[in-house]
Amino acid sequence: MENKNVYDLKSVKLPYLAGGLLRLFVSLVEGPLGGLVIPSLLQNAGIEWLRKQVIDEAPTYHPIHFTGALALKDSAVPEKEWPQSSAVDSRGFHFVTVFDYAKVYRDGKTTPEEVAKKLLDAIEASNSSTPPLRAVIAVNSENVMKQAGKSTQRIKTGKPLSIFDGVPVAVKDEVDMLPYPTTVGTSFLGKSPAKEDAAVVARMRAAGALMIGKTNMHEIGINVTGLNPHHGTTRNPYNTDHFTGGSSSGSGTAVAAGLVPVAIGADGGGSIRIPASFCGVFGLKPTYGRVSEQGAAPLCWSLAHLGPIAGTASDTALAYAVMAGPDLRDPNSLHQSMPTLENWNQLNLRGIKLGVYKPWFQHADPEVVAACETMLKRFTDMGAEIREIVIPDLELNRIAQTVIIVSEMVQAMSYTYAEHHREHGLDVRLNLALGRAFNAQDYVLSQRARTRIINNFNRALEEVDMILTPTTANAAPEIKKGALPIGESDLSTTIEIMRFVTAANMTGLPAISFPVGYTKSGLPIGMQAMARAWEENLLLRLAVNAEQAIERKEPQVHYKILD
Repeated sequence: MENKNVYDLKSVKLPYLAGGLLRLFVSLVEGPLGGLVIPSLLQNAGIEWLRKQVIDEAPTYHPIHFTGALALKDSAVPEKEWPQSSAVDSRGFHFVTVFDYAKVYRDGKTTPEEVAKKLLDAIEASNSSTPPLRAVIAVNSENVMKQAGKSTQRIKTGKPLSIFDGVPVAVKDEVDMLPYPTTVGTSFLGKSPAKEDAAVVARMRAAGALMIGKTNMHEIGINVTGLNPHHGTTRNPYNTDHFTGGSSSGSGTAVAAGLVPVAIGADGGGSIRIPASFCGVFGLKPTYGRVSEQGAAPLCWSLAHLGPIAGTASDTALAYAVMAGPDLRDPNSLHQSMPTLENWNQLNLRGIKLGVYKPWFQHADPEVVAACETMLKRFTDMGAEIREIVIPDLELNRIAQTVIIVSEMVQAMSYTYAEHHREHGLDVRLNLALGRAFNAQDYVLSQRARTRIINNFNRALEEVDMILTPTTANAAPEIKKGALPIGESDLSTTIEIMRFVTAANMTGLPAISFPVGYTKSGLPIGMQAMARAWEENLLLRLAVNAEQAIERKEPQVHYKILD
C-alpha cells in the first residue's frame, strides 16, 4: 500500500529552449505533427500520472471557506482600525512608506503635485535606462497631475480622504483602471480604455491614493519570471541582470525601485508572492474571496486572488485594510467574516505555533534554506513554538494546480485563439497548446484533487497556527541572453520557483511572503507563511515580527521620490 506521508515532490531537469529552437518547437507543437509531440509533453508534465490517480473526493470548484450568513452590503476594515504609523522601523535600508508620504504632506514639506512631477520623471528615467526597468508600462501624465492637484487641495484645506491621500499606488495591468486599457500583458487586448475602475482600484481611489498607472506583467499571467516580449522584460532592482518574478512583475519592481510604496498585484499561482520574494518586499495573497475580483481580467476564476505588494509589513497591512471586505458585485466575496487587523502589530509571537514540514521546507537552494532557518530561530526567540508537521499529496497539488490554471486560461483565451494565438509570446503559445490537450476529465479530476489538498492543509492547521516554507526554492534567476527578446521555456526553473506557492491558491488559504535575507550575491530571499481562512491579521503579525529581525539592503536601482 502506498505511504501517503512520503514526501513526493522532486526537482526535474527538462530541456531549456530559447530563440530559434523555441520558435521551431512551438511551431511543431501547434502544427499537424503536434499529435506526435504532445503525449511526451503530457508525460513530462505529470498529466499521465495524474490520470492514473484514484481520488474519491467530490470536486471543489471554488475554495470558498463559508463562515455563516452571506454579507448583505459592501464592507471593509473600518478606517479607525487602520494603521496610523509603521509598527516597526526597518533596520538597515528604509523603504519610504505611506506614512512618510502622509507626514511630509501634512508638514507642508512637499505636495502631491510636486511628488507627481518627480514620479513621472522617475518613471520616464526608469524606462529609458540601460537596461530599461519596464516596471510601469502605461502612464497618463495629465490624469496623474489632475489627481495630484485635487489631492494637494484637499490636504491644504485639512480635508484629506485618508492617510493614503496623495500616496502613489500602481496597478497590475490585469486589473481595470480608468483611463487605461487592460492588456493583461498581450499585444492585442486592451485596445480601448476600461469602462470603470475595478473594485480594488475604486477603494484605493476613494481613500485618495494617487493612481499612477499600469504595471508590467508576464503575459496573461501564465508564467512566473516576468519576461514579456511585447512590453519589455521587467528587471530586478537588486540586480537588473535578473528576473523580477511574476506574473505581477511590474508591481514588485515598482515597489522595490521606490516608485511607489504600494502596488496592486494578482495571484493565481504565486504571482504576488514570487515577485515580492525576488524583489525583497512584502506580498499578501488574502483568503479566496476576501478581496473582490470585480474588474480583474477573467483568467483563472477558481484560483484568482488580488492583493497588495508593499515595501513594509505596515504598508501591506494598510493596503489590505483598504482592499478587503465584501463587494456585492462579486458573489465569491460575500462568503466571509468581517476583515480585521486585530493584534496584527503585536511585537511578539508568544503562544503562536508554527508548522514546518521539514522535507518540503528544506527542498530549496542551500542559501534559501539557511536564511529561512535563521528566521525560524528568531521566531522562537520571540516566543513562537516550532512544530514538525506532515502534509501529503504535494505532487498531486502541483500537477492539479497546473491543469486547473492552464485549462482556465485556455478557456479565457479561446475567443481570441484562432485569430491571435500567434501574437502571444512563444512560452505562452507553448503553454496554451499543452493546455488545449487537457480534457474535461483532467479538469474535474484536478478539482477532486483540490478537495483532498484542502482537507490536508486544514488538518495541518488544526495542529498549528501557520505553515512556514521558503517562498521560492531559489533566488531570482539570471536573465539568459538567449531568452531575449522573444522568450524562453525553462520549466525546470519554473517548477523550482513555484514549489511552495501553489497550495495557497488551490486551498484558497491566505499566504504572505516577507523578506528574510539575501544571497551572497545580494539577491533577496523570501519566506512564506500560510494561515487558516480569514486570518490575514495573523500573517501580518508574523511578517511585522520578521521585519524587526532583518536588516534590509538598498536595491541597486532605487528612486528617491521624497528627496
